[in-house]
Amino acid sequence: MTVHRPADAAACAAVLGDAARDRRTVRIRGAGTKEYLGELRATDVTVETTGMAGVVDHVPADLTVTVAAGTRLAELQRALGERGQFLPLDPPHADAATVGGIVASGTDGFGRLRYGGVRDNLIGTVIALADGTIAHAGGRVVKNVAGYDLNKLLIGSFGTLGVIAEATLKVLPLPAARGLAVVRCAGPAAAFAIADALARTPLRASALVVEGTADGWVAYVGAQGAKAQVERAMQEAARAAAAIGATVERTDDESALGPLRELPATAADGALVRVALPIGAQRSFAESAARLDPFVRLVADAGSGIVRVHLRGDDAAVLHAADTLLAGASVVGGSARVERRAISLRDRLGAWGGPRPGGDFLMRRIKDAFDPVGVLEPGRSVVA
Repeated sequence: MTVHRPADAAACAAVLGDAARDRRTVRIRGAGTKEYLGELRATDVTVETTGMAGVVDHVPADLTVTVAAGTRLAELQRALGERGQFLPLDPPHADAATVGGIVASGTDGFGRLRYGGVRDNLIGTVIALADGTIAHAGGRVVKNVAGYDLNKLLIGSFGTLGVIAEATLKVLPLPAARGLAVVRCAGPAAAFAIADALARTPLRASALVVEGTADGWVAYVGAQGAKAQVERAMQEAARAAAAIGATVERTDDESALGPLRELPATAADGALVRVALPIGAQRSFAESAARLDPFVRLVADAGSGIVRVHLRGDDAAVLHAADTLLAGASVVGGSARVERRAISLRDRLGAWGGPRPGGDFLMRRIKDAFDPVGVLEPGRSVVA
């Protein structure tokens, strides 16, 4: 396998063009934090994006930053913090993940409820394409109205359409205050009731998270912003807890959310199933998941409907439980994929949740338009 570490978009495009001409398959790698996603296959070429790193342009007054895709999120946050700003994304693998990898995987964190996800904060990209050319989407200012919004097409494409070489994103001033309410609940119904109560207020919590384990159920309510706003959110959380007779602990330290956010990074055994559900379906789905024999932990971003369930046990039990979760998500109008699974399960448990209605016709047409030879990231999507 040949490894390339291009220094800019032009060099990256040249590598892709050569690979397409010679029909050599390409793996695109940033920090390698999400290599477990999809049906990975051996490739002829690896393109490492870490050679394209650093802040290209930061305009604090416009609240925008343009950054090379191989830049680690942690390094970008440190640079922005020196100017009193931050990028409002808090995905898993935050210490090592690159900006390009976060965009390409469409990885959102718990802050999505308040700040929006990748699709809300990405305003421009530079992309190296499989035919050896470079494409530009969006721009470097927030208000872009011309042309097709190709940025959103790239989010979650896992490199199957091209290599993101540069990204322009919205940034915000650092919040003046932070707070976290930890509510210990009698079961999933109570935990999701807390989340629902806070979601119905105009406070826009920075995190509404439900965690379920064999030891119990916990609802987390995070708040960021002006001191008065955080204080009011904490009061509302305490009021909601009192209404169901639950105990609540308050802290200014949000580190308790860290292990929950990093579940995709740590659940390497058994299987980790990720589902996207209608908000109202989360509670019943969680109750069903908790009754499965291999159930270990559930973490729900209750404000967005993204739920992850970690299963652990003998392979037969994990396979049955995973299939049950995938089917359950479909029944309530959601979607699901197997985000991680042990090596022993890879041949028997697919990543994409089985056949989908319509055979993903549109996705196939898009893939063929961007990568007609089919060399980019084999196995990284349902049609690749």
